Amino acid sequence: AQQFGVSVKPRLVSGVRAFAETDFKALADDGAQALLVQPIFTGQQDRIVPLAMKYRLPVISNYAVFAKAGGLLTLGPDDGAITRRAAYFVHRLLNGARPADLPVEQPSRFTLALNLATARGLGLKVPASLQLSADIVYE
Repeated sequence: AQQFGVSVKPRLVSGVRAFAETDFKALADDGAQALLVQPIFTGQQDRIVPLAMKYRLPVISNYAVFAKAGGLLTLGPDDGAITRRAAYFVHRLLNGARPADLPVEQPSRFTLALNLATARGLGLKVPASLQLSADIVYE
């Protein structure tokens, strides 16, 4: 962030249910320009995104469900690929494999999702190159 002249101000939240509208207002009042939502909050996108958008805070996350819910963009591991690999590991474990014998894997496929309607609503111009690079574009 420092290299690009961006200031990052982490805000710790005590739990998934700890978000209140006053938190989003405080972020906007403090000059926040975006909200980076961590994966632990997946499943709360229908609660977080509308509050963030009310205060014109674009939501950026790792999981495409946030872009689908109205967040600006997401870039993260492909959910389907991760689920398929998890099934493979569960199968191996159920067939007697020892956890220590299973390899550690990192994601190899990532998904970029972009919500153009949100960008337009925020008055942001999205470069054509980013639109063409996106795996999922919500209009």
